[in-house]
Amino acid sequence: MNHKRLETFVWVATLGNFRKAAEILHTTQPAISARIAALEEELNIKLFEREGGSSPIILTAKGQELLPYVEKILYQTEQLRKQAKISDTYSGILRLGVSETIVNTWLPDFLAQLHNDMPKLNVELTVDITSSLAIGIKDRTLDLALLMGPISEPSIVNHELCTYALSWVASPKLNLPDRLLYLEELLPWPIITYARSTKPYAEITQKFRELEGPPVNLFSSTSLAACLSLAIDAVGISTMPDVMIVKHLEEGNLRKLRTMWAPSQLRFTASYSDDPFNPLAEMVTNVAVNTAKKYELSTLDKKN
Repeated sequence: MNHKRLETFVWVATLGNFRKAAEILHTTQPAISARIAALEEELNIKLFEREGGSSPIILTAKGQELLPYVEKILYQTEQLRKQAKISDTYSGILRLGVSETIVNTWLPDFLAQLHNDMPKLNVELTVDITSSLAIGIKDRTLDLALLMGPISEPSIVNHELCTYALSWVASPKLNLPDRLLYLEELLPWPIITYARSTKPYAEITQKFRELEGPPVNLFSSTSLAACLSLAIDAVGISTMPDVMIVKHLEEGNLRKLRTMWAPSQLRFTASYSDDPFNPLAEMVTNVAVNTAKKYELSTLDKKN
């Protein structure tokens, strides 16, 4: 029984649309139709009701009955491939979304290991803020995202990657006192931080609203590299992940501020849709989890 036909059957059943299934499987709508027609002929049953127009394609009663069996076949086939360690099986395109914090830490190590493990796999990389990446996972325009998670959806699988603390930093040129600072003492300078639709931005704006005195002047950006550069150039005070500022602290370009309050830690997850079963995302997630752990250990070794 043809594996591609079974895979196509599951995707069409999940999405209710031949065109969307074609996009996911990187083929054409006629090819999807041909696979379904061939599977129906092979099984001698009708799997879908096709009403035409914009109406979704729905499973027949027999199609609903067979769907769990087909999903089980695909799952067990994938387990067999894992056990046999057939890395060449993983080819095609992985649409990967990544938060910029990870881009600036262990993404190069991750991509190098991914190429070593799956040399035939091509990667389409999207670097964006978490809210946009989460939308990409939900609407399946991304296969996997390494983001500030988790994504709270029943069909989304979330695996812990790493957690990074945030600290207030500033250029020594600003001559801030070397003592515990109240947030009010930061107000004379712009606060450089994450983009508007992020958790750190929401926490910072809420905390400063609670203060008496003039409103805070915020410089927000989707680019952490830009935030870091602005802080080094003494444009303002920034919140940055500790893991990104070690070198700049050592070189004296930045100094860490001791403050009465700091934003919550950044928690990153590898998140993907598992409806239907997504073996490629699962395998790549394992590589990401291992890479994040190795990076954390290497960082601790450098500190010690």
